[in-house]
Amino acid sequence: MGPAAGRCASRGLLFIFLAATVYFRWELCPGYDYGNRSLCCNANQLRTLKGSLQLPLQFLSRCPACFYNLMNLFCELTCSPHQSQFTKATKFNGSNVMEVQYYIGKTFASAMYNACSDVQAPSSNVKALSLLCGKVAQECNATNWIQYMFSTSNGQAPFPIIPIFSDVEVSGFTPMNNKTYACTEGLEDGSGPCSCQDCTNACGPKPNPPVVPPPWTIFGVDAMNVIMWFSYLSFLLVFLGAVLGAWCYRKRTVMSEYGPILDSNNPLSLNSDDLGQASPSCCETLGERFENFLRVLFSSWGSFCVRNPFVVILGSLVLVVAFSYGLRYMRITTDPVELWSSPASQARQEKDYFDSHFGPFFRTAQLIITTSTNNNFTYSPYFGGSDVPFKPIFDKDLLHQVLDLQLAVQSLVATYEGQNVTLKDICVAPLAPYNNNCTILSILNYFQNSHSVLDHIARDEFYVYADFHSHFLYCVSAPASLNDTTLLHDPCLGTFGGPVFPWLALGGYDETNYNNATALVITFPLNNYLNDSVRLGKVLAWEKEFIGFMKNFSNSNLTVAFSAERSVEDEINRESNSDINTILISYIIMFVYISLALGHIHSFGMFLVDSKISLGIAGILIVLSSVSSSLGIFSYFGIPLTLIVIEVIPFLVLAVGVDNIFIIVQTLQRDDRMPNEELHQQIGRILGDVAPSMFLSSLSETVAFFLGALSIMPAVRTFSLFAGLAIFIDFLLQISCFVSLLGLDAKRQERNRLDICCCVKLPESQQIKSDGILFRFFKKIYAPVILQEWVRPIIVAVFVGMLSFSIAAVNKVQIGLDQKLSMPDDSYVLDYFKNLSEYLHTGAPVYFVVEDGLNYTSLDGQDAVCGGVGCNNNSLVQQVYTASLISNYTTIAYTPSSWLDDYFDWIKPQSTCCRFYNSTGEFCNASVINPSCVSCRPMTPAGKERPVGEEFMRFLPMFLSDNPNPKCGKGGHAAYATAVDLKPNDGGVGATYFMTYHTILKDSPDFINALKMGRVLAKNISQSINHKVFAYSVFYVFYEQYLTIAYDTALNLGVSLAAIFVVTTVLLGFEVWSALMVSITIAMILVNMFGVMWLWDISLNAVSLVNLVMSCGISVEFCSHIVRAFSISTKRSRVERAEEALAHMGSSVFSGITLTKFGGIVVLAFSKSQIFQVFYFRMYLAIVLLGAAHGLIFLPVLLSYIGLSPNKAKVLAANKRYAGTERERLLNY
Repeated sequence: MGPAAGRCASRGLLFIFLAATVYFRWELCPGYDYGNRSLCCNANQLRTLKGSLQLPLQFLSRCPACFYNLMNLFCELTCSPHQSQFTKATKFNGSNVMEVQYYIGKTFASAMYNACSDVQAPSSNVKALSLLCGKVAQECNATNWIQYMFSTSNGQAPFPIIPIFSDVEVSGFTPMNNKTYACTEGLEDGSGPCSCQDCTNACGPKPNPPVVPPPWTIFGVDAMNVIMWFSYLSFLLVFLGAVLGAWCYRKRTVMSEYGPILDSNNPLSLNSDDLGQASPSCCETLGERFENFLRVLFSSWGSFCVRNPFVVILGSLVLVVAFSYGLRYMRITTDPVELWSSPASQARQEKDYFDSHFGPFFRTAQLIITTSTNNNFTYSPYFGGSDVPFKPIFDKDLLHQVLDLQLAVQSLVATYEGQNVTLKDICVAPLAPYNNNCTILSILNYFQNSHSVLDHIARDEFYVYADFHSHFLYCVSAPASLNDTTLLHDPCLGTFGGPVFPWLALGGYDETNYNNATALVITFPLNNYLNDSVRLGKVLAWEKEFIGFMKNFSNSNLTVAFSAERSVEDEINRESNSDINTILISYIIMFVYISLALGHIHSFGMFLVDSKISLGIAGILIVLSSVSSSLGIFSYFGIPLTLIVIEVIPFLVLAVGVDNIFIIVQTLQRDDRMPNEELHQQIGRILGDVAPSMFLSSLSETVAFFLGALSIMPAVRTFSLFAGLAIFIDFLLQISCFVSLLGLDAKRQERNRLDICCCVKLPESQQIKSDGILFRFFKKIYAPVILQEWVRPIIVAVFVGMLSFSIAAVNKVQIGLDQKLSMPDDSYVLDYFKNLSEYLHTGAPVYFVVEDGLNYTSLDGQDAVCGGVGCNNNSLVQQVYTASLISNYTTIAYTPSSWLDDYFDWIKPQSTCCRFYNSTGEFCNASVINPSCVSCRPMTPAGKERPVGEEFMRFLPMFLSDNPNPKCGKGGHAAYATAVDLKPNDGGVGATYFMTYHTILKDSPDFINALKMGRVLAKNISQSINHKVFAYSVFYVFYEQYLTIAYDTALNLGVSLAAIFVVTTVLLGFEVWSALMVSITIAMILVNMFGVMWLWDISLNAVSLVNLVMSCGISVEFCSHIVRAFSISTKRSRVERAEEALAHMGSSVFSGITLTKFGGIVVLAFSKSQIFQVFYFRMYLAIVLLGAAHGLIFLPVLLSYIGLSPNKAKVLAANKRYAGTERERLLNY
């Protein structure tokens, strides 16, 4: 409104301008017609009005009813011939009006506000009134909104206009109370009602999230706990009742109370296995023949290796060198994406699609700044209002110190290949090349990153009218404003041309009380590059410089947690390097133990003769050679290694390999050479006896691991491949190279030559062969004790109890990986993670990507996506908006930014945004004053419709290149330059995205749930619009594995158990029942591992899954040797056979795996790495203890109860094989 309007109202002077009338009716005030009445304005005043209302027009015209009511307010004030009834000029300067009172009906004001209160500003993810009311939208109401629009402080009103609100006549003036339209109503010109996104009342009832099902309980107690308790008690009742009943029955049946309960001749004994005189069955005969085939094969091979040691050793060495040569092609993968996400997975494909169409997600360097000072203070606004409390972090001196830090980071200079790299070289600058300022998400950008602007103050001798407090309070409510409402008139928009949303730059506040923030967050977004190693190298160099600078930064008033994109990977690498010493000490302890424990020392004087130090070292070298061969072979094929492979596989292969070494060596030490038997025949015979057991365990593990490679998780797949091959190569080297070395060592020992110094020979002496201490302990004490009649039921009860507890705990194991565990104890990133969790107030950005193929040039294609007037109620934008209303359930925090809706607002003919040079057709920015610039679309009914066809595509590139400015806040360059993938050669619109944010995500369950909800929403949208839409966020690729980790775990372990069962069945001579015993025991170990994981707070993730797969393999070593020894034992009763198997194999298993691993595992507890402490020390310790307990305690007892009866064919063959010898043992291992 100009002075002329004031004169018209005060003096009754009416100006008649036909052109102005047309302009008024068709552009600014459509629908208003006063017939032949003259209007109280001219064309210049209308142009001024239009210029003043450009921002409201651009942001509110998306809701026709809102915009109609708003223009009604201004049109009546400016041009109405009735304005003298509701306006009064109160101040004059000569003939010019300097102040006007405007009487407005309360009903009108409230209706206008209600129609506009929900209108969204798509590019800012906030309500439009936050940008137009001078306050955050929640604090805006009808009164203060109109007061703000009529105040000169907004930079648009030419003089003060004092609104007076009343629905009744005041001092002779009748308030303007024109007809209004609700946002749910259509207009007379055919405009439809506002969309649900812009009008809550148009949405119907607010959606209610599904009711979360209550926990499954029985009598208020966890249902699984109750079920397992009941099952366990029922088992105890039945089992102990059966045992007691059988004992009483035998007691009554045996004539003498001193009769032997375990008498196998007693047909009523539980331990009786009367072989009778029956002939072996066909299956037993087949099993014996297969067993004999393996025995003969390995015996012949062992004899050959001992007779030709140098040929075998040299051949093995050549093969190992050839295989290991592939290590020169070794490639280690540390990229988390490559480690945890399969190229064929949905998240990986979606990431690749996003990166290829929109560029990779930007990198970040971030500071979280807090202070230890407690100087809370209160700000009292001069122009009234409640006092505002501020936290210490907003102290002005501290803000200057923070700004110094920010500017210091901005000025960092790194060096890459001799070139200087600054922040401006690598930062995200959305308005480049017009504005090369870097995006810096910091509240100091409200002050243009300037000390002088921060110190800007409006005051006189007595009062402070405005300062940084008032500017901050305005900017957090209107971050995109170019002019605050205070007397400072400073912009809030960042120097990079975009808004800094307070939820991204502040932390530790409550609700929207940003003045209560306790932390400042400064984020430097950096460019990321897919296939440009040079530019990516520059970014990495600057990040390294940034990290080094922040490590050395010190300020007594500020506490700064920081991180760069490379920080996690750097710290993981540093952690791996720092743990090398721990791992080496662990292996050294195991090596020393193996070297010393292999020897059977008869006397101190014969120590160096009887020791096996050199043989132990050779055995360890064979284990390491098998690992290097496996790594080399796969490196030939270009399969990359992972840190898990390097850290875990040596441990696994050492467990398997050392166990086999102990079995071979200790069997030889306990064996007596038969008459006329040479050394090569003896070792061949021994290998024939024990190699089938080694083959059984090694092949079972190999097949199980190779089947585990079917996993879709790269880390698990790679580990399984490398582990399976390493174990099989280790077995081959042990039955060849190690056997040859064993023969050489045996010859050395027979000739009384010293170990290591084999050229030194001691005098001949008579040696008395004796069993080792451990073997005697197992045979004389341990085995008889645990297999006593009263001990066995206790053992079964205890282990079934452990199993029941673990089953109840399986579903309570947490899924995910706390990223803090992957960091060393002394890492600076731990502080950053802690502060991130404590202060973060928004989640990660989430993009709803519309894949290529949607026709945006048609109304149907537009309606399927947009969120404004006329758009479908189930459109993409509308569904995401609806999801944001129940953010606690959907994890969608805000309304999405919509390039399409902003484009429609930008191109409207009422707006000054879309213009082009009439002479050239080139785009003309709204800030350009040039008469040749004309509006893109005519002010006609057709021109006001949404653009379609060629017209849509003609102006879209202009929108995407337009920078926001005071004349046009809808320019799409800053917000949407990368959101639309325009096809080359005017090929149309390809893929596009619509961005919003997730809610606060703090731990793995939050991230997993956000991924689930994003995909559910994207699936619903795809079905609604009949076009592929997917949700993408930067963390999806890491957390997708957890959506199926439970299934993958069950599948991997189930397939491994099935493989072990099949291989064991075949190699035990088709004894299905014995194979089932092995599988049941291994399954119990695995289930108990879950119980330990729950007790010890170990989550289920790829790392723990690798360990579970490994535990499946190691469990074979604890079980298979015992079961095979039991199956070929010729003792008559199950108890005797279990005792013999435990005595002969138990000591080797205990010394070969349990003691070896226990010493090495304990060292891992002292690692600086939390992931080593949790996933390696705790899980490895559990694997060894549970494996030893089940293999050496439970399994023998189980076999003593329900083990398979002796194979008659094997018994007959053994008796025949040893007929005429003096051997007291039927079978020696």
